[in-house]
Amino acid sequence: MNVQRFFEFPDPVNETSARLVALGVVIQGAAFVVFREAWILVPLVYGFVARVLTGPTASPLGQFSVRIATPFLERRFGVDSRRVPGPPKRFAQLIGVVFTTGAAIASTMGATWLAVALIAGLVVAASLEAFLAVCLGCIAYSAIWGCADCDDIGDRLQQALIRSREPVDAVDAPVPTG
Repeated sequence: MNVQRFFEFPDPVNETSARLVALGVVIQGAAFVVFREAWILVPLVYGFVARVLTGPTASPLGQFSVRIATPFLERRFGVDSRRVPGPPKRFAQLIGVVFTTGAAIASTMGATWLAVALIAGLVVAASLEAFLAVCLGCIAYSAIWGCADCDDIGDRLQQALIRSREPVDAVDAPVPTG
């Protein structure tokens, strides 16, 4: 693999893979918020920097997502992966670099409350991506620079809001216990 290919960011991006990476960020970020152990920020910072520079190539979480988890979900459960524009996803990763690096600096300087606040915000954003396919970084990218391929972001956000307001059928509703 040559150096130029190593530093390429995929375009388009497999949305299932992006959502699985976001789920990994949610888990790591939640672990930091709960345990407040500064070392947890190291893989978070590294992962975001690696994904900004190389896409999934130098990111263990990205590699797991692209090579193992996404193919498994596609084969086993028939998940139909969409392709979404790469540049907005790269911008979202860059925002992750800012949040995690800020949290690492704050934690190092003893401002644990600030580190927790930054990572909690990151967890909220990553949760929206992981669970609802709503990428706040992509929305910001589209608002700042425009994106011809991003035209469906507003429609997807509206559909997510509509789905969240739909009543649950009695058959599908959870059965109360106790």
